[in-house]
Amino acid sequence: MSGLISGKTILIDYQSFPAISYYKLLVAYNELKFEQYEHYQKGSYSNRYYLAGPHGTILLSVPLLHAGREKMVLKDLRICNRDKWQLIHWRTLTSAYHRSPWFEYYEDGLRPLYDNKFEYLVDWNMQAFDLVNKWLGLSWKISRTKEYFKSCNDPGMVDARNRITPKNTLDHGNFDFPHYHQVFEDRTGFLPGLSILDLLFCEGKKAGELLRKV
Repeated sequence: MSGLISGKTILIDYQSFPAISYYKLLVAYNELKFEQYEHYQKGSYSNRYYLAGPHGTILLSVPLLHAGREKMVLKDLRICNRDKWQLIHWRTLTSAYHRSPWFEYYEDGLRPLYDNKFEYLVDWNMQAFDLVNKWLGLSWKISRTKEYFKSCNDPGMVDARNRITPKNTLDHGNFDFPHYHQVFEDRTGFLPGLSILDLLFCEGKKAGELLRKV
């Protein structure tokens, strides 16, 4: 992979099916460290991801158990499985993307994430991350934080925690990401800030190549 930032590790937060701009940021590095001791922030990508629908952006959110979850560290967040959120997410995905060029290609690999139960949000996020990495042909040396530091003073580490948020991607686009054709673009125009799933369903095996473009 060309263009790697040599000798640097990127410190990043967990996301559910990360935004395209999150991957665009990560591809410049070969080592990444996940922040798991920061407190959960409401409205972040930690437990939500955005898709394209016929009327605009669709928000899917993984429900969490804890009423006071804003005071909990990310690694301890438990998923609320009382409601059939996975079934709702899967039906939304299939409704929005069943006519996309590549949905059927990825469908069988994706389905177990919506059939199997997960207790912790971090486990759901990491399985989704690993699956997408395989499809994109990307890999990193991965580690996780062992404690929380408000500021990162390690000169060998780039602190990108909370850099990719719904506010900055939905409002300001995908970090100069190359244009690709979205399913409902003729109705809604191009929608920024979407999950990497949108890119995969629309571009398939070209997705990794597009992420590597400067």
